[in-house]
Amino acid sequence: AAKMAAPTMEERKACWGARDEFWQCLDSHADDAAKCEKLRRAFESRCPQQWVKHFDKRRDFLKYKRKLETEGYAPPEAAGKS
Repeated sequence: AAKMAAPTMEERKACWGARDEFWQCLDSHADDAAKCEKLRRAFESRCPQQWVKHFDKRRDFLKYKRKLETEGYAPPEAAGKS
């Protein structure tokens, strides 16, 4: 059952810790989620589901941003516009 109550400080710390470990694992395995399955499960079990969704989106965004910074990638349709 999803409990909608705000997580306590301990729960938040556990969630963030699990997220950080999971993300570090992904970083060191070139985002191979299969290698980080245990950490992924810990992350999902320690964080409210909305948070998991939010952090997944955030990670995708951060990865995209990093790609932009390292490769200077610009989508072709944005080329002509300033």
